[in-house]
Amino acid sequence: MPAVSLIALHQVGFYLERLQDLAVLYVPRLLSAIVMLVVGWWLIGWGSRLVAAATARLDVSLSSFLTSMFSIALKVLLLMSAAGMVGFETTSFVAIVGAAGLAVGLALQGTLANFAGGVLILIFKPFTVGDVIESQGRTGTVQAIQIFNTILLTPQGDTAILPNGATSNGVIVNKAHPQRTLVDIQLELDSSTDFEALSQQVLPLLRHDHEVPDAPAPQVVLVALKPGATMTVAFRAYAQPGQEENLRNHLMERLQQWFAQKPLADTAPGK
Repeated sequence: MPAVSLIALHQVGFYLERLQDLAVLYVPRLLSAIVMLVVGWWLIGWGSRLVAAATARLDVSLSSFLTSMFSIALKVLLLMSAAGMVGFETTSFVAIVGAAGLAVGLALQGTLANFAGGVLILIFKPFTVGDVIESQGRTGTVQAIQIFNTILLTPQGDTAILPNGATSNGVIVNKAHPQRTLVDIQLELDSSTDFEALSQQVLPLLRHDHEVPDAPAPQVVLVALKPGATMTVAFRAYAQPGQEENLRNHLMERLQQWFAQKPLADTAPGK
């Protein structure tokens, strides 16, 4: 037999022995990793269903998000454990994942703050869908509470998107369950106007408006005075929730008609 053939057979035998050694070393590990993956995947699915059931009373978006985060985090840990069981070095991988997570966290500080705010809003419920709220200089009806934003429909018909982080940390005025809402109309009048006479003549006008409740009673209040120039008079009445804009418009029309029929000179002292 030629020497080349003997060398080739010797190399083949050497590689077969190495392959056998590797099979003996890694096949049990590989089988164990596969079993762990199958069982772990099933357990993660079972745990995810438990999380979904436990968070079912929360908002649908929050429940889905928490369930997905739970499932993804455990699946990543499971894959890393399986890779380590087979023999892959996972230390550097863990370091890379940690560094990447830190970088992403720093880049998404505002988004994470909005997420935390959304979780707080959905758990503690300072307002719910359908409530009329005032926050961050915006007033409107809550159309949706999402994970990162709250959607408002303003009286002007605009859609306002409020970040949950600032909303949860700021002042929230919930107008959904008030017994009454104050309508305040302020006018600047001549300082020579007889305020008492004005009040006596205008108060019946406010009281007899069918949209104004009997209690609390409407008021005519002097809120500012500039001697020799003007005075600011506030005409105040209370409206039922959701009717403040209609009442405001109605009262302004009636006041305009009254002032057109009753010149200010008629309310001056001595008139």
